[in-house]
Amino acid sequence: MVKKSLIAKLIAKEGREEDVAELLTGALALARQEDFTPAWFAVRADNSTFYIFDAFATDEDRQKHLDGQIAAALMAKAPELLAEPPSIQPADVLGAKLPG
Repeated sequence: MVKKSLIAKLIAKEGREEDVAELLTGALALARQEDFTPAWFAVRADNSTFYIFDAFATDEDRQKHLDGQIAAALMAKAPELLAEPPSIQPADVLGAKLPG
C-alpha cells in the first residue's frame, strides 16, 4: 500500500524542452529498478512544464528514492536544462488504485 509520495515540477529552459523530455523518458529504466517505488510517472503538462509523481509505502522508501540515481541525474542536469530549480514536494497519499 502506498502512503507517501513526491510531486516534482520541472520547467524547461527555452530550447531545452526536448532534452528534459528525453531525460525523463530515460529515467523510467532507473525507476523500474527501484523495487521500493511501486508507482512512478513522468508527465508533460505543456511544452515546457513537466511533472514527476511517484509513490512509496514508507517515509524511508521515499528518502531512498530522493537519495537515488534519478534524483542525482535530475539535480546534475538541472542547471543546464531547467529555467528554475525543480520544485519537489513530499505529500501523503489519500487514495490510490494500482495494478495488482
